Amino acid sequence: MLSRCISVDLGTFQREYWGRKPLLSTSTTLPRDFGDLLSASAVDELLAERGVRAPFIRMARNGSLLSRDEFLGSAGVGAEIGDQVDSAKALAQFADGASIVLQGLHRLWPPVIDFVRRLVDDLGHPVQANAYITPPGSQGFDSHHDVHDVFVLQVAGHKHWTVHEPVVTSPLPTDAWTGHRDAIARRVTETPVIDTDLAPGDALYLPRGWLHSARTTDETAIHLTIGVPALTRVDVARAAVDRVAGAVADLRTSLPVGIDPTDHDAIAAHATKALLAFADEIRDRADEWGSAAADDLADTFASRTRPAAVRPLATLDAIAAAKSVRVRWRHGLIGSVVDEPTTGRVRVQLSGRGISFPDFCAPALRHLRSTESADATTLPGLGTADATVLIRRLLREAVVVPAEV
Repeated sequence: MLSRCISVDLGTFQREYWGRKPLLSTSTTLPRDFGDLLSASAVDELLAERGVRAPFIRMARNGSLLSRDEFLGSAGVGAEIGDQVDSAKALAQFADGASIVLQGLHRLWPPVIDFVRRLVDDLGHPVQANAYITPPGSQGFDSHHDVHDVFVLQVAGHKHWTVHEPVVTSPLPTDAWTGHRDAIARRVTETPVIDTDLAPGDALYLPRGWLHSARTTDETAIHLTIGVPALTRVDVARAAVDRVAGAVADLRTSLPVGIDPTDHDAIAAHATKALLAFADEIRDRADEWGSAAADDLADTFASRTRPAAVRPLATLDAIAAAKSVRVRWRHGLIGSVVDEPTTGRVRVQLSGRGISFPDFCAPALRHLRSTESADATTLPGLGTADATVLIRRLLREAVVVPAEV
């Protein structure tokens, strides 16, 4: 999926662009357009027939968000909610120059759900997707930076993008652009790095921190913003701090009674001592803490992504037919198979939970973890009866899914 968004090979993108500089890719250099992901008729369907609710929809005019009551309303009898989009209100606001923002399309719209899931596989980082539908002659948000990387995929219409160099390099989530308004105002008086119209099928990659603004021409424009809140070395450092602090008692000791928090020199001395102790611990046991931090990063990644959804009714049918159904590991489910020699068990370790099995299931579990699909007759180390029981349990725990789903 990444190759649909960039006009260079993956190696070049990694070396020269990822997290470093923007990449403008025109439709003539990409495999195809993005009409399969979203369209004007799809937007109308989401607004008129799919019952989109806040916060999955926002509207904005001249860079300011509209209040919800200006485009949301009651869902009516049988659906006691008050935050569903009112398509007539949305029409009135759109006709009056307000933009529509459809948020979290990776949770709402099947083509985008599949695209994002596969893009997560390509990037190895969490991914989200929003759509921006902007009426003719509309100015979006003022020049700003995002705290995540973005791929802008132009779906319909034309939109003019202006991109300037960052005032903050690789900002973290806590470093919003609103804290740098003056520096941004000065930067945008300089010559832009990119100043061009995006046409349908064009794509623009922007690393976090790069300043950008957009405005429509004389037609309605639709684009997808694919956001990538990448895992960073700061995440590694935080994971290491948490691990070391949890294991080293000396780092958990209280500061002295009677300490004056306003005494900068005294606090600095204690801070320096703590940091040196932390550095010593990291230096002496770097491999151990690196391995532990890797486990924590896997959990962080799992918390920021979602595996492919399970289909409850189809899964129950598969459980009933477990002896003959082919299954596969649930796409995007983060997990590993861990031996427990002291207990004679093997564990499927998932984020936040583990599932225990007899150790003779280990070859079959590893086969499922690494193989496209399998059934009760092809799982290694088990007879058909035991394999059927294992498949039934894994289906019930949403670890595997029917292969044809």
